[in-house]
Amino acid sequence: MNDRQERTGEVAPVRCAVYTRKSTDEGLDQDFNSLDAQREAGEAFIASQKSEGWVCSPERYDDGGYTGANIERPGLAKLLAEIEAGRIDCVVVYKVDRLSRSITDFVKIVEVLDRHQVSFVSVTQQFNTTTSMGRLTLNILLSFAQFEREVIAERIRDKVAAAKRRGKYTGGPPVLGYDVDRAEKRLVVNRDEAKLVRHVFARFLEVGSATALIKELNRQGCRTKAWTTVQGRTREGARWNKGHVYRLLNNPLYIGKVVHRGERFDGEHEAIVPQDLWDRVQAALAENHKVRGNRARAKTPALLKGIIKCGHCGSSMGVTFSRKNGRMYRYYLCVKASKNGYDSCPVKCVSAGEIEAAVLGQLKAVFASPEMVAETFRAARRRWGVEVERLKALKARLTQNLDRLRRETAALIAPRRGGGPRVAGDLRRANDDIERAEKELERASADLAALEASDIDEREVSRALADIDPVWNELFPAEQQRIARLLLDRVVVRSDGLEVGLKADGLRSLVAELGTAPEGAAARTG
Repeated sequence: MNDRQERTGEVAPVRCAVYTRKSTDEGLDQDFNSLDAQREAGEAFIASQKSEGWVCSPERYDDGGYTGANIERPGLAKLLAEIEAGRIDCVVVYKVDRLSRSITDFVKIVEVLDRHQVSFVSVTQQFNTTTSMGRLTLNILLSFAQFEREVIAERIRDKVAAAKRRGKYTGGPPVLGYDVDRAEKRLVVNRDEAKLVRHVFARFLEVGSATALIKELNRQGCRTKAWTTVQGRTREGARWNKGHVYRLLNNPLYIGKVVHRGERFDGEHEAIVPQDLWDRVQAALAENHKVRGNRARAKTPALLKGIIKCGHCGSSMGVTFSRKNGRMYRYYLCVKASKNGYDSCPVKCVSAGEIEAAVLGQLKAVFASPEMVAETFRAARRRWGVEVERLKALKARLTQNLDRLRRETAALIAPRRGGGPRVAGDLRRANDDIERAEKELERASADLAALEASDIDEREVSRALADIDPVWNELFPAEQQRIARLLLDRVVVRSDGLEVGLKADGLRSLVAELGTAPEGAAARTG
């Protein structure tokens, strides 16, 4: 109360906002629901404090169907925005856990309230945060609220585990071959889809190729599982791809098993794939050429792995190979073509040797062209300047943030309004924030120092590239790969050509990498 109010006996208005929340949307369509009941209780409490100048805001801050385990709620966001704007003096809730069930989140909200000198009142628990006792009680109540939520979560997990051990269906979208009897909460066989499932198992053994199988299924008009959600939304079946096939072939549900954390239990549902057919398919998968191919590809050099893309669909292109007459041929294969069949992509695959030679030819042209060196250097210089300025701004921002955290921590240590010190948990979190901020500032300072020390001029670039060009073909493949990756940003393969993009900062990295490389290379080739 200010001096004028003391002289005249006026009471300053306390603008109150009532916040309401309900975890589920059940019953919210009723004329008078849980949110209305909470608001009515809050308004009644505010009315009882009319002599103290309390007035209720007409705005509603409701979150129906939102959990209290996090703060991602539209009604709460609106309330906090009003508090930040200085339009609220007091927040009223029916119970503390309506605002939050998480101590961490609640502390964040209370910090916002404290910063704007906004009090917090619970109608049924009758305390507010302007007193040290109210603050202590809040922490105790929230501890029990969080404990209750964790116990409920543990019960649910235990219930699901126990149900799966008994072979019961525990929810989730149904798979091809089964429908969900929601009344009995169990899976029932869809006879038509079960025939398709057995057909997929049998045909995989016959054709021996998932690629050939998905082409056949799509040509025949077969689709994956179509189903309807509990809310009545329809999920249409999709065209088959390799992922669908492999998930189906590896799902123990089809032999009457339920899996929980790697263990298999006998399910209540009926099996639709015979055990002997399942065993033969698993044996075929274990010996599938794809497994052997992955091992071989891991040992196969791939100069452009990770940077080569398909220009038709934008997919990455992975390394594959084939053998003919005892000789191995390497290719870059479009991932989409590998997944959905070669008909899905006009690029399909390209010879690894030919594409790598074309890319290296463009790199060597860069080495030999003063104009390209100058153009690329200018781009690198611009990027260098931008990155330096970004790191300087980041360093300044982190320094300001660290100063703010230190001031706030000092305020926590000092006696607080209401007579009590900050709880130990708040101080511990503040110290953790300071430690993280110090580490971030240290990293930013080191990055800036390293970048400023790495500045180069155009003559250095030209000299380094001129030195390496004559011995490029004599370098070891690993050295060529490192240099190529320093310079290449992307390689895009189209049916009518090739696009090679260079990294603007690659030249600086190259000069740093090759400081004495040409002499070493020459010594090896001599």
